[in-house]
This record gives sequence, C-alpha cells and structure tokens, in this order.
Amino acid sequence: MNPQKTAVVLIEFQNDFTSEGGKLHEAVRDVMASTHMLENTKTLVKAARKRGATIFLMPISFAPDYRELTSQPYGILKGVVDAQAFQKGTWGVELVDGLQPQEGDIVVEGKRGLCGFASTNLDFMLRSKGITHVALAGFLTNCCVESTMRTGYELGYRIVTLTDCCATLSEEEQRVALEKDFPMFSFPMTSHEFLEQLGQEEAELEGAGRGYTA
Repeated sequence: MNPQKTAVVLIEFQNDFTSEGGKLHEAVRDVMASTHMLENTKTLVKAARKRGATIFLMPISFAPDYRELTSQPYGILKGVVDAQAFQKGTWGVELVDGLQPQEGDIVVEGKRGLCGFASTNLDFMLRSKGITHVALAGFLTNCCVESTMRTGYELGYRIVTLTDCCATLSEEEQRVALEKDFPMFSFPMTSHEFLEQLGQEEAELEGAGRGYTA
C-alpha cells in the first residue's frame, strides 16, 4: 500500500462511546476491552501518520433536539436519541483524548446517519487527494463501520477493515461481523498487519497478513 494513496478513517471515536461517563460507553465497554481497540487505534494512527497516510476523523453530531432526524426515529438512531447522545456542544460529542486532530488530519463534517459517505463529502475529499486505499476503524463494528465499508467497496476503493480497532454491543455481534460480513466487502486485518503492509509495493503484498492482499 502506498501511504500517499492511503487513508485511515476513524469513525466516532467520541467520548459518548469511548470514555467513562459517555452516554453509550457502557454498551460498548466490554468489546472495547476485549479488543484493546482504543489503544490499538492510537498506536496505529501515530505510525500511519509518520509513514505519510492521511488520517480522517469522522464524528457524528446532532442538534440538542435531534431536528436532523425523523420525529419518530427507529433502530439504532432511536437508541441515540433515547440516550441523548452525541449532542452538539457537549463533552460527549468531543473526540477522545489521544485521537485529537493533528496537523494534516482532516475532520469530516456532516455525519448524521450510519454510512460515512452518505451525508458527508468524504468521497470527494478522498478522490481529490488521490486516495485508493481506505482503512476503517471505530464504532459500531456492525453498524457505521460496516455501512461505510459496503459503500466504499461499491465506490471502488480498496477497503481495509481494522479488526482490532472496532467495537460494538456484544462479542457475538463483533464475531459475526468480522468473520462473516467483513470478508465479503473488505480486506480484514489487524492494525499490526495493516502497518506491515503500509509502504510496501503492491507486488510484495501477495500472501501478506492472513492471506488477504490489499
């Protein structure tokens, strides 16, 4: 993977998910702990920056009255509203310490739903920078990460899913997503495997990682 053509997209690394006291932290805490996803992501981002990859931070946020959503939300977005999570101007919506934007990083604005491409200009920014490879990390594994993965696949990007940098609501949901869904639309690999490939020539990637070639 050529670092100059590679982006790492961090989905919703915000206090409401990541931190004690966050509105949805209790729901994801166990899987976060089992994968060490926060520590892995911080290590990955530092290394990827040094190698020249572009870091995209993608928070989600809503007005205090959630006017951006239907008056009768359902599914996962109802859970967000019920928890009063990700409200603009609150501590919960802020990016977690250790993953604040640094020089050269890009904060993607406008995310209001699940897919990272749907309500943002992510696709435009990736293409304008000549990005061909996109590595995804964040929350929830089987929701926003998976939705973004599927769209990125169909838009023609080479999608990597960072299996130890994601978390969701239960170990079973995590396992099914990683084992069944991710291989259909991406190259699943650990953060360590990704960094091993970042900077290698395409010809050297055959058989790298767990048999995946990005």
